[in-house]
Amino acid sequence: MSPLEPSPPIRLLLCDDHAVVRAGLRALLSSTDGMEVVGEAGSGEEALALAARVRPDVVLMDLQLGGGMDGVTATRRLSSGGAEGDGTAGPRVLVLTMFDTDADITRAIEAGATGYLLKAERPEELFAAIRDAASGRTALSAPVADRVLAQMRSPRPALSERERDILRQLALGLGNREIARALFISEATVKTHLGRIYAKLGVDTRAGAVAVAGERRLLP
Repeated sequence: MSPLEPSPPIRLLLCDDHAVVRAGLRALLSSTDGMEVVGEAGSGEEALALAARVRPDVVLMDLQLGGGMDGVTATRRLSSGGAEGDGTAGPRVLVLTMFDTDADITRAIEAGATGYLLKAERPEELFAAIRDAASGRTALSAPVADRVLAQMRSPRPALSERERDILRQLALGLGNREIARALFISEATVKTHLGRIYAKLGVDTRAGAVAVAGERRLLP
């Protein structure tokens, strides 16, 4: 490309299950120099299929997508070997969400997200993050960056063997009473261990614990 020729626009794919949000993003980004919206998806499955066709440079990915594949799973699929899983380089994924919990941030980054931005950010911050993501640079909202640094400075303690046992039972879908019977302990002890597991994984639900455990490969 000649130095005098303008760089091609950054090709963007929007993935959000709210049509109004997608319309707002498309209007905002389409009016910005150097950016082109090449597709919209309302689900993780749709994002994968569409990315394989339009080959975006950056995917703006919401984490909460209603039913079906969630944003973290879609991010992992897009980031690891291309949209078709054929070994080619996949697009950069920039998470754009309302949620900044430790568990969400950790899961998205471990899934391969290039950046993590909150929907409350100013448009200028979004544009800068998209350019950074397209160039392969990490882009984090200031609040998210603070939380990541806090996690790095104060890593959560590892799970004990008993906590791992209980986590494995959770992954099988067992309730507290069934776990107590399987491990020959009381329900009160199960609840105590669950509280510690939630605290260590940065979650507050059983489903969240299983999801984060899967991401961190804590389950067999």
